[in-house]
Amino acid sequence: MFKKYLIMFLISMVPIVELRGAIPYAAVFGIPTFRALIICMIGNMLPVPVIYWFARRVLMWGKDKKYIGKFFTWCIQKGEKGGQKLLEKTGGVYIALMLFVGVPLPGTGAWTGTLAASFLDLDWKKSALAVMGGVVLAGLIVGVVSYGLLGAIAALF
Repeated sequence: MFKKYLIMFLISMVPIVELRGAIPYAAVFGIPTFRALIICMIGNMLPVPVIYWFARRVLMWGKDKKYIGKFFTWCIQKGEKGGQKLLEKTGGVYIALMLFVGVPLPGTGAWTGTLAASFLDLDWKKSALAVMGGVVLAGLIVGVVSYGLLGAIAALF
């Protein structure tokens, strides 16, 4: 059972997939809902400080390199695009950041939101709290869909 928990935790740390993939994994393997949500949320938040403080520097350094330049440039563009979306939202940039991270769609998770906050030079503490709120929101939405849908399918059989 520890192996399933570890895999779920690691999946929640992967960019793009994040807890949007880890929670359905947990539901498929019968991991209790509350445990899955807590572990996935912690795993999803763990990379946030590293992304905020170092990702932009590393990406800017690597954008001109021969083998990694295209990928790094893509990441920079993704962060800038996410930042522009945040600035266009109403209700305050931190609420927009929370909602951006909280909408469980590909490319709108903690990685992209934190990278956008870093590119916009937003306050670290407020950004981290907004991203955390978004992770909780996304976790709850994905949890309800995953456990509710899988529970309904299981009830049919």
